[in-house]
Amino acid sequence: MHLAVPRLLVRRSIMLLVSVALLAMTLIGLAGMGASFLVVERSQGSAQAIEAASNLRGHTRRIANLIAVEALNGRAGISEAARGVIADIERELEAAALHRFVDEAPGELFAATYRGVHAGWDRAVKPRIETLAGHGPPHAREVEELLAEIEAFVGQVDTLLVVIGQENGRRIDELTRILMLAASVTLGVVLVVILLLQRALLRPLGGLLDAARRIAGGDFGVRVRYTGEDELGQVGSAFNLMADELARHYHLLEQRVAEKTAELQRSNRSLELLYHAIARLYQAPAAAEAYEATLRDIDRVAGLEGSFVCIEPRPGGPAAVIASSMGACPDRAARGDDACGACRAGSDGDGLALHSPTLLRFPLRDREHHYGMLRLSLPDGVRLEDWQRQLVEALSRHMGMALGAARRSEQERLLALQEERSVIARELHDSLAQALSYMKIQVSLLQHALADPARAAEAEPILADLREGISAAYRQLRELLVSFRLGLSADLATLMRDAAREHGTRGGVEVALEVDLGPCLLSPNQEVHVLQIVREALSNMVRHAGARHARVELRGRADGEVLLAVSDDGCGIGAPPADSRNHHGLAIMRERARSMGGEIEIASGGRGGTRVCVRFHATTGVAALGVSVQEEVKA
Repeated sequence: MHLAVPRLLVRRSIMLLVSVALLAMTLIGLAGMGASFLVVERSQGSAQAIEAASNLRGHTRRIANLIAVEALNGRAGISEAARGVIADIERELEAAALHRFVDEAPGELFAATYRGVHAGWDRAVKPRIETLAGHGPPHAREVEELLAEIEAFVGQVDTLLVVIGQENGRRIDELTRILMLAASVTLGVVLVVILLLQRALLRPLGGLLDAARRIAGGDFGVRVRYTGEDELGQVGSAFNLMADELARHYHLLEQRVAEKTAELQRSNRSLELLYHAIARLYQAPAAAEAYEATLRDIDRVAGLEGSFVCIEPRPGGPAAVIASSMGACPDRAARGDDACGACRAGSDGDGLALHSPTLLRFPLRDREHHYGMLRLSLPDGVRLEDWQRQLVEALSRHMGMALGAARRSEQERLLALQEERSVIARELHDSLAQALSYMKIQVSLLQHALADPARAAEAEPILADLREGISAAYRQLRELLVSFRLGLSADLATLMRDAAREHGTRGGVEVALEVDLGPCLLSPNQEVHVLQIVREALSNMVRHAGARHARVELRGRADGEVLLAVSDDGCGIGAPPADSRNHHGLAIMRERARSMGGEIEIASGGRGGTRVCVRFHATTGVAALGVSVQEEVKA
């Protein structure tokens, strides 16, 4: 149902509509109650009029009875009782209730009937009664005529009662019609208000509730149709604004979530690429395959046309491409070695910056040195995003560090080789060189002795010394070869246990071994020197001491100091020999102790025998690994 006028009424305020409806129903109710009060009041006047008419009829019948009785008794005139009844009749005829009826409707049936009753009394009944009272006892005929007049008057009074009853019924019917009309108008107003509220309140509220449920379900595109200037229209407009804001914020939130998700995915890919690239570079920093795999990853992530890594093997020399996904360096192919110098200087030969829209170069360096360049070739019109540039810069740094680690590893190997050659030279100089020098002198003496027949007898002891020197030199050579071939194929405790078992078995000596480094951790170089000192000391014991028991101890202290002690119960050590050419082992042990930054002490034991004690500091003072071995090796 389309209600144009009510819509005009409710377009301003729903509360105004409700107020007007309540006011209308109140006025209708008040009007109905006023009409009811008026009808009820008139009905009360009708009751009083009926009472007066009833009393009038009763008094009339009484006067008739009194006159008949007095006539039968033969009395003349009118008694006092009859006169009192006549006064009551006249008083009832002048009753205020009857006069109100007449005044309310002077032209109606009741007024005419009342005037007829009043005239019948004044002109017919009362004059006959007064006539009878003026002479002697009345004749029977006069009494009958008077009673007939009185009966006619009673009929008029009865007619007046009927008219009053009819008027009262009419007023009751009028009250009923008024009440029914008020009820009908009230019901109509209620129905109209219900229809208007359904249109202006229930439908908009239902639309708002449905829209709210759809928004709660995630449909941010829903809008309410009811908008206007009333309260619910303003609520609808505010709801639409809220829905617009929610949709905008939800869209922004989805966009941000998508951006964050893409960023996290890029970060995951970048971290995965970095992890695999770093693992490859640090496992094989000098392998070209590691750099080629890293370049393929960079090309895939950054969308490159190609890339390559060139390094500078020697200061001032030409660069060399160690890995490439785009072939040889195009600048070097076009301009030769001059392109390498321009690349180092930071610009090409025309003075253009290296970072052109399609060409990027990233230096490969660590904190100390520059090792080469990482060159990227971008498609036309494409630029690296910030995260891609950060990823490439991180990879270039790790490539530089890997190249630096490879260079340092190569240098360390060269230094180790040089140190080992120095050790070999020192060992040869301290042992074989002196023995050969001594034998050279002996050979010169032998030549002079053989040249002079008189000194032929001196050749025999010279040959004996020469033979002993050659034997000593051969033995020293064997010992040096054993030392040089010694490798750390197991941990230090195991190697010391094998050495103790070997020398104990060779000399028939019971050797006790105790290793407890505690918090100290030795470097590989220190482990080699410690093992060689132990072997040299045990070898001297087996050859010279004649011992039955020996003990080897290696202990570490909390301050990082390490104590190595080798003791035996042999004949002990005497004064230094005058001829030390066959005693180079002691000098070698002192040299090893000095190379570890420590000191060695060789002296007699407290109860005989010899004690070799070496003190030095571990390279790593605190370590998570402690070694503790106690073992006794018997022949």
